[in-house]
Amino acid sequence: MLIELHLLQSFPVSNLNRDDLGQPKTARFGGHTRARISSQSLKRAARTLLAQHGLDPSELGVRTKRLRDAAATLLAKRGRDEEQAVEVCQAGLEEIGFAAHTATGLTKYLLYVGKPAQTLLADYCDERWDTLAKAVAAAKNRKEKQDKITRKTAAKKPTKQAQEQAKRILDGTRAADIALFGRMIADNTDFNVNAASQVAHALSTHAVVNEFDYYTALDDLRPDAEPAADMIGTVDFNAACFYRYANLDLEQLATNLPDDPDLVARSARAWLYSFIHAVPGGKQNSMAARTMPQTLLGVVRETGAWNLANAFLSPVTDVPDLMAASTQRLVDHFQQLRSFYGDTQLRHTAIASVGSDFTGMPENEIAPTLDDFVSRLLTATKG
Repeated sequence: MLIELHLLQSFPVSNLNRDDLGQPKTARFGGHTRARISSQSLKRAARTLLAQHGLDPSELGVRTKRLRDAAATLLAKRGRDEEQAVEVCQAGLEEIGFAAHTATGLTKYLLYVGKPAQTLLADYCDERWDTLAKAVAAAKNRKEKQDKITRKTAAKKPTKQAQEQAKRILDGTRAADIALFGRMIADNTDFNVNAASQVAHALSTHAVVNEFDYYTALDDLRPDAEPAADMIGTVDFNAACFYRYANLDLEQLATNLPDDPDLVARSARAWLYSFIHAVPGGKQNSMAARTMPQTLLGVVRETGAWNLANAFLSPVTDVPDLMAASTQRLVDHFQQLRSFYGDTQLRHTAIASVGSDFTGMPENEIAPTLDDFVSRLLTATKG
């Protein structure tokens, strides 16, 4: 069973998700340039809101390259020598197959782990302190370059005991966001987690042309006799109405969070509210593009999935009300698919809007408030 979210959200002057040149991201769709917000940016924005919508911080994961130093800090608080604790944790990470750079302490990629991971690594290193300390001393005595030692150690296959410890440290079965968004560990696919949620890149319902703001800044202590700007620059931006799509596979979510139906239910609810409220943080201090979705279409379905982006394959243009026209396009396309492919796989449909009418949608599918909209979807998953 899947929950699908289709959102229309208009942003004023903004640069929510920029590319390597600092410009708002775009994509060609239907032969026209569209404004784009990447799925990664939207997932990040939603993930940071999960704790505000019913999940405890202890039920969420951490993305970090700094597991070594976090564990070493815990060992130092337990009375271990701080400098030696760093070396022992370095050896401990290498032993379980996740070597960190000896100088920076960073693993080569972000590890997505549950909150207990740093404590579990500290416990592992504490229990094997003498053995790991001897390994550190032996490595130093070989008088080889540390980066060479790191490569040799990291290349060794972890022992069965180390693999079991790695499984405990990287356990994600109690972390709701890992269950929702998945995890990929290239060095050991046994620790991969299939995401329960799929998220599309948001695209504008209309064509866009990126613009730029030319600005100057003055030095407050500059003498009046010295005119001219003390700083000159440009900031790129656009303004667009976006179509956003995401879905949640409840069966996969239950698989990722085994034996805890309460956490599964709260995670689904938090996912709905978080995605609806998610706004990327790019350039917000200078543009404050803090708007909410105006049209929300939610579907609970038994099978399949429909991304409705093709409603805007031909861009919306030359209309007095862009949001109203985009809403009608979305509704019409959804009803066309419903009519052509059938709706037996659809368990429930709910639609809500701030200010737009829904010509063609049944009256009993219209939700008057956000809470009612979410409640309808969650209730349908239990039927």
